[in-house]
Amino acid sequence: MGLAAFSWAGSDPGVNCSIRASQIIVVFPGDLQLMLRINPFAAIRPQPNLASRVASVPYDVVNSAEARELAKDNPLSFLHVVKPEIDLPPETDLYDDSVYAKARENLDRFIAEGTLIREGQPKLYLYRQVMDHRPQIGIVCCCHIDDYANDLIKKHEKTRREKEDDRTRHVITLNANTGPVFLTYRDRAEIAAMVERDTNARPLYHFDAPDGVTHTVWTAEDPEAYVEAFKQVPCAYVADGHHRSASAARAGAERRQANPDHTGQEEYNWFLTVLFPARQLHILPYNRVVKDLNNQTPLKVLKRLGELGRLKETEDPSPDRPGVFCFYIDGVWHRLEIKESLIDDSDPVGSLDVAVLQDRVLGPIFAIDDPRTSDRIDFVGGIRGTGELEKRVNSGDAAAGISLHPTTIDQLLNVADAGLIMPPKSTWFEPKLRSGLFVHSLD
Repeated sequence: MGLAAFSWAGSDPGVNCSIRASQIIVVFPGDLQLMLRINPFAAIRPQPNLASRVASVPYDVVNSAEARELAKDNPLSFLHVVKPEIDLPPETDLYDDSVYAKARENLDRFIAEGTLIREGQPKLYLYRQVMDHRPQIGIVCCCHIDDYANDLIKKHEKTRREKEDDRTRHVITLNANTGPVFLTYRDRAEIAAMVERDTNARPLYHFDAPDGVTHTVWTAEDPEAYVEAFKQVPCAYVADGHHRSASAARAGAERRQANPDHTGQEEYNWFLTVLFPARQLHILPYNRVVKDLNNQTPLKVLKRLGELGRLKETEDPSPDRPGVFCFYIDGVWHRLEIKESLIDDSDPVGSLDVAVLQDRVLGPIFAIDDPRTSDRIDFVGGIRGTGELEKRVNSGDAAAGISLHPTTIDQLLNVADAGLIMPPKSTWFEPKLRSGLFVHSLD
């Protein structure tokens, strides 16, 4: 299954074409949508008294060993569906046929045993997460795969072939979206008013997860009111879940191609999302560790860093503003203020701290030219804190830790609006959406 994925507009500006995998989707002028579409869906969801046991972390924030540990005493954990290798021998290849078959088997078992139930009619939901006293409330709904292909749902990251292929196969084998895509949109007062009204009702779910995040879900009173309101929203943005969204679009396109009686009304034209207003979102820094100093002494590295701006030792390992980086080298934290002349504020991508770090430090000083492929760099989500950087360096697993100021939501939206791509590992959103609270069947 190839990964080729791109879009273009031909000489006729009314025709938009997309290629995903080996399929071609052509959207003609009469079909081109200029408004964002959302749709209620008949959710497959946990019994209310089981929600806290079913809900799990997303598949892509833990490795297999961590998932085994999290689910070892919980046969209802949705990790058995999104990380099904935990129920197979440890030596099993992650992309073996048995892994996808086990995921389908586990999902079918949860439904057959009544752990998961299916709604009798399509609905929308409100999903609130509270972390460190900061709430964010999203609308759980389905978005259209054509809106994804036509960039009404904007992206800011590239995807990796093996990860996209894996999730596409997972969706097709299970005939379902098992993890929602985290989308955002620019705040709108009329939507906020509906959300406030609906979240004053009795919740469907309410529980605290092991990580301390509180999760609450309500059913929307009037789904069609939300559908109409979102027709006034010009676009949405993928905040977290580029592989899930790309895979959902590919799976839907494959179902289209396989259906000679395709009408456009089928459920596989939609994929599972949660839409959050941008101002509520919290982005943490995405820090780095470098495995070696590129055959240089710590003193030499520090000298070269000092040539880029003001460098001094610090007791605060977290940068307080953009353009500032903290380096943990040889047991000491150093604060670097990059010279303003080295940052082009007119460039929405080049001015990002992750890009400045790559262009001024990782490439020239550490000889890490492509962080996507280099095995000499690793990425550490901000939720783990700067203590994780110290731990890795002190243990000898890395030679330097680098902490960054977080990318802002405005920077993300501006990059996506410009049709540009952020450097890899630019954003770490917290809290993460739990998997298992909502499943969207493609039939």
